[in-house]
Amino acid sequence: MTAYEPLQNNHGAEIEFRPFFLIEPLTSREFREQKINLPDYTAIVFSSRAAIDAYFKLAEELRFKVPETMKYFCTTELVANYLQKHIVYRKRKIFFGNGTPDSVVALIGPKHKGEKFLVAKSAGASAEAITSLFQKAGLDFVEAELVKSVTQDLHDLDIESYDIVALYNPADVKSLFENFPDFKQGSIKFVGYGKSIARAMEDAGLNIDIKGPTPEAPSVARAIELYLQNNK
Repeated sequence: MTAYEPLQNNHGAEIEFRPFFLIEPLTSREFREQKINLPDYTAIVFSSRAAIDAYFKLAEELRFKVPETMKYFCTTELVANYLQKHIVYRKRKIFFGNGTPDSVVALIGPKHKGEKFLVAKSAGASAEAITSLFQKAGLDFVEAELVKSVTQDLHDLDIESYDIVALYNPADVKSLFENFPDFKQGSIKFVGYGKSIARAMEDAGLNIDIKGPTPEAPSVARAIELYLQNNK
């Protein structure tokens, strides 16, 4: 059973999944504009599988042979396991947290404090949640944009026909207004999941009717379900 089946089975909701943007790796030319020299870094922090693919693609294009001594710090075990696509998985060099920035910094601790860290992120996105902790811990790091969001063509979508629209990423907001410059929210109820997306939505003048995560609604599906239960 998917997380959204209760909405269909218990509330008769019709659900459509439509990506507003895609994640693509930066080209080597785009990456060079950051003036980052990959061989200078002895450890890297990953929070997504897309960033992992982008890093190894860039390394190949830039003729950088990633050394076996490289240390990988990942936000979750799922992200860490994805490294097996590119390297021989050695737990002594691969570390993963529980999804929080604090857990990644805790993994580093005094033992790995002497490394030079590359913190992978998406172009235009903020990595402040983790870099602020890196600064506080006195770690040597630089932020590196490895991937970018590419807006999808949504002109065939009748956005005003939907009662509820769930957005997951600030890039969703960017895509919404690029596709529909004159968009007015009207009676549409928006779901905002996470602090960064909520901030982007509020900056764009959108009202957020359904927010998450919360203890009662740890997922978007559950947040919508609670909203439907309370607004019959």
